Amino acid sequence: MARPSAYTLIATDLDGTLLRHGDTISPRSRTALTRATATGARHIVVTGRPVPQVRHLLLELDYQGLVVCGQGAQVYDAGANRMVSSLTLDRELADVALGKIEAEVGEVFAAVNQDGMEGLMLMEPGYEMPHPTLPAVRVANRSALWSDPINKVLMRHASLSDDELAAAARAATDGLVTVTMAGPGTVELQPVGVTKSTGLALAAERMGIAPQSTIAFGDMPNDIPMFHWAGYGVAMANAHEELKAVADEITSSNEEDGIAVVLERLFA
Repeated sequence: MARPSAYTLIATDLDGTLLRHGDTISPRSRTALTRATATGARHIVVTGRPVPQVRHLLLELDYQGLVVCGQGAQVYDAGANRMVSSLTLDRELADVALGKIEAEVGEVFAAVNQDGMEGLMLMEPGYEMPHPTLPAVRVANRSALWSDPINKVLMRHASLSDDELAAAARAATDGLVTVTMAGPGTVELQPVGVTKSTGLALAAERMGIAPQSTIAFGDMPNDIPMFHWAGYGVAMANAHEELKAVADEITSSNEEDGIAVVLERLFA
């Protein structure tokens, strides 16, 4: 079958984008992705979640390809069940960055995603999980967060909005780490220079696919680098205004199958 679209790679975020309420993927979205890949296009998941928090979803999708996880820090081969690439955030640097942020905004509450395919999410006292369906382990104090290698830090503040906390963190850390907002209640610290675009670029290179042949779907500011890298960026109707401002198109919300709306048009 001839490929009806210029895009050979479909990059989709998960939360707020492909996933609907309750971490579900609608039959319509599944069908649209299946039809698109039947023409020769490839689908790649690009998510802020680390590998251990996405493998169950990949099984549901019968997904066998590469996956970009941990805001770009991890590239995982789902078919082979192996890590292709994994970058860690220096734990001493992460602790220093949190201290600098707290010197400006007062106490923050932190959690970490440990490195590796079996890495845990650890939460210090006071940190409230924004995504209650994801598994996490409560530890006694902040120092316990640094027990094993990590790929990112998640943080929350009692009174600042996500936008305010992210802006303050960028100013306070001044290039020590990459600061991103990945979803409601989810401001994160990653290794310097690591974004969804760096992970996607690595995966796309392995697949032999160029940026201009990529269409990307997302909903939060952490998707901005991916939109800048890809040939075409589509923001969901429920997306953050910063992402909408750089999008080539705005589709329906994740609850209204916004990805399917676009793919059905492109891969009729």
